[in-house]
Amino acid sequence: MFKLMSRSAVKMVERYLPDPYVFVVLLTLVAAGAAMIIEGQTPMAVVRWWGNGFWGLLTFAMQMLLVLVTGYMLASAYSGFIIWHGGLAGSIPLTIATEGHFSADKIGIIPTGDTIFAVFNLVIVVAMFILVPLVNRLMLPDEKESVYVDPARLEEASVPASDDDKRPAARLENSRLLAWLIAAGGLAYMFDYYVVRGAGLNLNVINFSFLILAILLHGTPRRLLASLDEAIKGGAGIVIQFPFYAGIMAIMMDSGLAATLSEWFVSIASAATLPFWTFISAGIVNILIPSGGGQWAVQSPIVISAAQALGADMPRVAMAVAWGDAWTNMLQPFWALPVLAIAGLKAKDIMGYCIIQLLVTGVIISVGLSFF
Repeated sequence: MFKLMSRSAVKMVERYLPDPYVFVVLLTLVAAGAAMIIEGQTPMAVVRWWGNGFWGLLTFAMQMLLVLVTGYMLASAYSGFIIWHGGLAGSIPLTIATEGHFSADKIGIIPTGDTIFAVFNLVIVVAMFILVPLVNRLMLPDEKESVYVDPARLEEASVPASDDDKRPAARLENSRLLAWLIAAGGLAYMFDYYVVRGAGLNLNVINFSFLILAILLHGTPRRLLASLDEAIKGGAGIVIQFPFYAGIMAIMMDSGLAATLSEWFVSIASAATLPFWTFISAGIVNILIPSGGGQWAVQSPIVISAAQALGADMPRVAMAVAWGDAWTNMLQPFWALPVLAIAGLKAKDIMGYCIIQLLVTGVIISVGLSFF
């Protein structure tokens, strides 16, 4: 059964799933078409809204890029991906906890105590911590079917120290003292922020913390920049896609399309069931927009309006989007490519197991959002 599900899923992905940039272009056309057909807007009006809003998420895009880059520089390994958006690195809960975020005028600042550390979210995380490994253990293949990773694949490529280069510039690039001085200042700020002031988590301070730790652990500016050269390759999609997300958000807001979709949500949901339906819709949208930050930019106008109209719990609804984003990543092989390369596997080798985890975690998240 697993093999049949795996083959079907891989064939579908290979045949129909284009690059995320193509998706965001198609989504732009869909949003523009819906604004003209459903809302009766003129093409020129839609183009004007799109162009005016195109650069509305520059700050947010930079924050998302740093989430990717600093996380890669600190530790470029995949771990526990299904629960990432419910934890300390979740882009949506950290975004809405950051002062001046793009939805602040509608929902204000929502602290992480109401999202990441809320009871319903902790229940989901703990349940996954127990059940996901258990399900994996039950699906463990026989010894003869198991694949073991060659330890040589896990060795990190070394960066030449260039000790023979006596130029002052080279000495600065290889200076541990320079890195330690900057890291010491950063650690002092982090101690003041977290311990002395007891301030809460947000996207900016998480990025700052990761960057300072990366500077400290790499030891020299040259080693840090070598890691950055590798990490930045994965950020190209954010750079090109987020302006399109901003344009889509502007079309949806200014054309009235977001309000229309919100009214539809209100018609089928209640304050109690809105988090569940938001989770399901977010899971579907994530297949088209495989970026938590970009997905929040597109979906937030809809879910915020619906939550306010129904009087639903806003932090819970926001986390429903976050969990929906993480949930259907189990259907996408993109996130697993680094690990697959290390293990010498292909997407078809894991897709069947991922589908089972998709079903199991879908139940866990739905129950957590609806009943706790």
